[in-house]
Amino acid sequence: MSSSYFKIIGKNPLHGSVIPQGNKNEALPLLGALLLWEQDVILENLPEIADVLKLMEVLKRIGVEISPLDTPGSYLFHKKNTVKSDLPYDLCSQLRGAVTLAGPILARTGRVFLPKPGGDKIGRRRMDTHLLALEALGAKIEVFPDGYEITADRLFGKDILLDEASVTATENAVMAAVFAEGVTTIRHAACEPHVQGLCRFLNLAGAKITGIGTNVLQIEGVTSLSSPDGCLRYRIGSDYLEIGSFISLAAVTGGEILIRDVNLEDIRMIRLVYSRLGIEVRAVEGGILVPPDQKLEIIPDYHGATPKIDDAPWPGFPADMTSVALVTATQCRGTVLIHEKLFESRLFFVDNIIAMGAQIILCDPHRAIVIGPSRLYGQRVASPDIRAGMAMIIAALCAEGTSEIHNIVQIDRGFQSIDTRLRSLGAQIERITE
Repeated sequence: MSSSYFKIIGKNPLHGSVIPQGNKNEALPLLGALLLWEQDVILENLPEIADVLKLMEVLKRIGVEISPLDTPGSYLFHKKNTVKSDLPYDLCSQLRGAVTLAGPILARTGRVFLPKPGGDKIGRRRMDTHLLALEALGAKIEVFPDGYEITADRLFGKDILLDEASVTATENAVMAAVFAEGVTTIRHAACEPHVQGLCRFLNLAGAKITGIGTNVLQIEGVTSLSSPDGCLRYRIGSDYLEIGSFISLAAVTGGEILIRDVNLEDIRMIRLVYSRLGIEVRAVEGGILVPPDQKLEIIPDYHGATPKIDDAPWPGFPADMTSVALVTATQCRGTVLIHEKLFESRLFFVDNIIAMGAQIILCDPHRAIVIGPSRLYGQRVASPDIRAGMAMIIAALCAEGTSEIHNIVQIDRGFQSIDTRLRSLGAQIERITE
């Protein structure tokens, strides 16, 4: 079986314009939500990445016909009258996004068998919040070694307090509650842009969801969903995590990049945090501009205290940007504490960046002190997860010499044709197949 790696020659400033891909974290729950009604759906700006394509294969296995349209990233989804309630283990075990099928299939059929999901190896990823929310709506949960059987004769509206602001658990609860009898209130709900996109998508089909963008969602149950036009068309928003990555790429390579199709509200916290690293981002017509010759100097807290970059639920700094922020900080003058609160294994990739020459002290699984700027040198490294993979690309592009990044199947799960798009900006990156 062949495998591929990226060969990257660093120290080339990136220049040009780029359009970010569709939001991966919005695309995955939308693919589950379209199961809630029988009419056709057209999704536009779907990122054609491994995780999305695998979830589309899951949909085909359970009874959805999928046809690509002429525009890249646009697909027509045609549902059959019945969908299978047993999800395929071989595919679901490879991606975390399969969990978002549990709520809609349960609401539509009254039963779903959800295999244990796969995904990034960044620490324990609890299913408890999902299951407790569905249980509160009236579902019965039976745990098996290889997954969960979830059943419900009827679902009933409930006032639910989530034990954590989990994005996918919020999405599952919302999709199940759409057909629950009465009113459901979800407190401590996640409110990231992709959760908002899911709720707006469902409302277009006749759902009654209010509180969108807040941490208290209210869903008035309906008996069916449909589009007045017979076919619902929806465009997925730009991936703000990829936008944040392109900002870093421009800043640390000393280039100038125009990023188009940007929702400025989605990147407010990213811009705020990056401004503390001495990175300027200008809002321009049609997007944002990252100008050349960035200051790249960490602004200390008052009285000269060491500043901190820590992740938090929306509108806090996104956890998925932590790896990128850490590598970016290695090129900035000063000292900063990176505090990743969510996953206990996400920061373990820093050994690779240290091997490239970075001055990083890994205090514990959640905290790292970065002292910059560091001169980085090309190395042979391997990507443990999607976000660490992008961070390694950024490190390699500002390093002296040649780097190899292996296990890029992880990067392909989250970033569409990233090597091709980076070459269009002047990056010396090549995909080598062994």
